Amino acid sequence: MSVYKPKALIATIDCCLVTVSVGSGAQAREIGFDTSDKVSVEPQLETQEAVKLIVKGILRAQKPKKVTITGNQITLKDNLFNPELVKILQGGTITEAGGKVTGYTPPLVGDAAEGEKFTLNCYSAQYDEAGDIVQYEKIMYPNCHGQPYAFGAEDGVFRASEYIINSAAKKGEAPYTITYVAQLPALTDPT
Repeated sequence: MSVYKPKALIATIDCCLVTVSVGSGAQAREIGFDTSDKVSVEPQLETQEAVKLIVKGILRAQKPKKVTITGNQITLKDNLFNPELVKILQGGTITEAGGKVTGYTPPLVGDAAEGEKFTLNCYSAQYDEAGDIVQYEKIMYPNCHGQPYAFGAEDGVFRASEYIINSAAKKGEAPYTITYVAQLPALTDPT
């Protein structure tokens, strides 16, 4: 019997770009930021415990435990504050004057307002033996929503925000998909 080599052995590194896609049709928009340096993902699992039939100390039969993935909890670390991202994650209002952001107000206490549903895309680089980037891995997490976020501060330390995002795929949808692209999407100034 022959043992075959895998068709792909892919070495990826870095958190090159994160994008958030919201809305659909004419209302669709995508924002991207290259200020994140860490995306952690923890699968959310539901476990049905094993059932064992033990008679007089002897295992006679057993039904194995079953683990079902229900989604992913994503922790996104970003090194700069992005009011547009926070508004998508938890709702609230951004104030602007002269094309510049002048403030952000979160939803009011007791308000039922929530952030928007979105798709999170995380890009990492794939390098070859010569140290050249050959392509980018894009992991897409569907049907995401954010959790409320609070701010902190520390002397002599730049704030690095950590946002908690929950992704729960719809029936018949994968909890994430991986594709490979030749280049990163270009970040452009909003018009």
